[in-house]
Amino acid sequence: MNIVVTGASKGIGKAVAEAFAVRYPGCHLMLCARHMSGTMSWQQALSASHGCKVTAFDADLSKREGVEAFADHVLQACDVVDVLVNNAGFFEPGTVHEEPEGTLERMLDINLLSAYHLTRRLLPGMKARRSGHVFNICSVAALQAYPNGGAYSISKWAMLGFSRNLREEMKPHGIKVTAVHPGATLTASWDGFQIDPSRIMESGDVAAMITTAASLSPQACVEDILLRPQLGDL
Repeated sequence: MNIVVTGASKGIGKAVAEAFAVRYPGCHLMLCARHMSGTMSWQQALSASHGCKVTAFDADLSKREGVEAFADHVLQACDVVDVLVNNAGFFEPGTVHEEPEGTLERMLDINLLSAYHLTRRLLPGMKARRSGHVFNICSVAALQAYPNGGAYSISKWAMLGFSRNLREEMKPHGIKVTAVHPGATLTASWDGFQIDPSRIMESGDVAAMITTAASLSPQACVEDILLRPQLGDL
């Protein structure tokens, strides 16, 4: 099984890579992040523990050339992608009327366009084989507006729109599309905040749901995954 995960150096992306390695020993993980090379010891441990092949690539997916370089890397490394997890993203709180000029463009570049362009490059192989699964990491911010959401929330609503349109388009081609909506999850987005561990989900919770959805029969598709902390969002 060939699995592509973006934003894989930490947080949800890293947990997703680990979860797929456990569920599918011997799989080929193609991982990227801006500083993926800094996780070499983790990659080696993952490969040694589960017999999987790990192909890592440093790429800034907020830039089109970074997306194209990673797509070329993936297509050279394997014939077809079985699972694509578009996880690369960035959170910056703010309000539409006060956030700095260019904030929306930055949010759209990494939270939407990186997934849009990478998916387009990898879809032809999936279509030719009539199978594949695309997971787009959206957010509860794509379902409900909230204070300080600003451009981030707008970009995640756009990511959900992309996911739902792609789902409809890919039905005839046997390709599944799942939008994932995590609530508060312990990732780098919460760095600097004093958070009670009992009030926030673990990255592994999100990863477990993704790998489970990916393991269903070809005739079943989980269209949306919504997770929140047991006591509700922060």
